[in-house]
Amino acid sequence: MNAPAARGASALSVWYWKQLAIWAGLFKRDDVAIDYWERILAARPQNPTVLATVAHMKAQAGGRREAVALLQRAVELDPNSAHAWFNLGFLQQEEQRHDEALVSFERALALDPKLDRAWYGKALSLIKSGRSQEAVAPLKRNTELQPMSPYGFYQLAHVYHKLEDKDGVARTIRKLAEFEPKVAKQLERETGVHVGVVTEF
Repeated sequence: MNAPAARGASALSVWYWKQLAIWAGLFKRDDVAIDYWERILAARPQNPTVLATVAHMKAQAGGRREAVALLQRAVELDPNSAHAWFNLGFLQQEEQRHDEALVSFERALALDPKLDRAWYGKALSLIKSGRSQEAVAPLKRNTELQPMSPYGFYQLAHVYHKLEDKDGVARTIRKLAEFEPKVAKQLERETGVHVGVVTEF
């Protein structure tokens, strides 16, 4: 079906295409799923949820730049979606557009201060931008929100290492050793800061 025909599609047609897209996704027919979602997008070009869905599928298929453009349209239409802002920031980060990513993560956090992934994403873009000191606070917040995830602790230890803060590295390794001793041991090797992590009992 061409785009003009899709634009005139009925609500029933859109519902039918959505069901086909969902089933195609379940059967790993991503090309078919994208085709139906694009039909839906042509019929509902001002729907931010549809835009975000097509962006997600495009990104998975390797079309990050097209996905970024779609998400930018989505947040223009619905600037109050924290998850859309986060997804936009994530893709901008993947494209090494860290200044833009930081803006998107900040918008996400303004809408949802408990969005742990946005704190982590913000920290990574700060690190990549050579702003390690500024990355400490968002990484700490990430570890507060996700106290059993090793990723924030791992990055925090390396930031402390860059800042030549051995006490900070040691504190972070000890905390990580409480639930991920193997990762903590790896950090001992990578940073040269040894706190006596035991990985076997």
